[in-house]
Amino acid sequence: MRRRTLLTGIAGGLVATGASPALADGRRRVLHVRPGDLVQAAVDAVTGPGWTIVVHPGTYREVVKVPADKGELTLRGATRDPRDVVIVYDNANGTQKPDGSGTYGTAGSATFTSAAPGLTVRDLTLANDWLRADHPEITGTQAVAAYTYGDRTHFENVRLLAHQDTLFVETTALDAFDRQYFHRCYIEGDVDFVFGRATAVFEDCHFRTLRRDVTFTPKGMVFAPSTARANPRGILAVRSRISSAAEDGAYKLARPWVPTYETTAWPSLVVRDTRIGPGIDAVAPYINMREAYPWQTMRFREYRNTGPGAVVSVPENRPRLTRAEAGSHTKAAYLGDWRPHA
Repeated sequence: MRRRTLLTGIAGGLVATGASPALADGRRRVLHVRPGDLVQAAVDAVTGPGWTIVVHPGTYREVVKVPADKGELTLRGATRDPRDVVIVYDNANGTQKPDGSGTYGTAGSATFTSAAPGLTVRDLTLANDWLRADHPEITGTQAVAAYTYGDRTHFENVRLLAHQDTLFVETTALDAFDRQYFHRCYIEGDVDFVFGRATAVFEDCHFRTLRRDVTFTPKGMVFAPSTARANPRGILAVRSRISSAAEDGAYKLARPWVPTYETTAWPSLVVRDTRIGPGIDAVAPYINMREAYPWQTMRFREYRNTGPGAVVSVPENRPRLTRAEAGSHTKAAYLGDWRPHA
């Protein structure tokens, strides 16, 4: 019950349960959502590109979906503190749909989903508070907080909370190299909690691995990229930090995900200039998801990391970039002509 208690405490127990339309500011393309409204109602009311939805302090228990035709949308909390606004739900991969048509699946479990290009989300919390302990009968335990697959997706000062598969950074198609940028975000989870095939940059972010009441190790992994083979760039974490609520060495930094529907994937991950805490196994920070796709054959690299989880004691287990190679693995190189902070 840890997650539910945490969320209620953050937002003061205000829960949006109504379906009334958001209040619009007639002078600007702005919609306001307050406790008693639904965020989804505001998204549905957007009539074209360039709108802003301002969500006022409270906990909004709902699923929010932003379709592709709501481009250049900004969704932001009314204050600068992301703890003040929480959008949360509790579907998992194995949760049965109300209509009896089957389970939600991993992507369908997401509390927040966006296919919109040019999306900006800032100053709020997106969470999935489904807990394994509450549902021992469910084996599909992936429970996504945010599933994003539009080009030029920008998350600023956002908290992303879940356990398995917290953040799904995907693309609109197998041959699309959609770009996503996360700045000053806090992301926590346990198994593969940042995963997908997008070109995704994490700058000044904090990744935190959770405590798990299990006897085996590793207890989870931070990253599980599934980058398309044709994409020269996958996930990049730069000037960030990785901490843990679990015991030392309980987590791996990453494992490669080669989906059954895209067996040509060639996962790419670069972690650079990042402080890695003792929760990550420094001796063997990578592990296979399936033996058919060993991590050593993937594009996993590190550069100038610090901290006890970054100590290089077995060099072959920690592939590193050269200084020359590091010049190709920067925010600018990954995002190209898109400069979200310009």
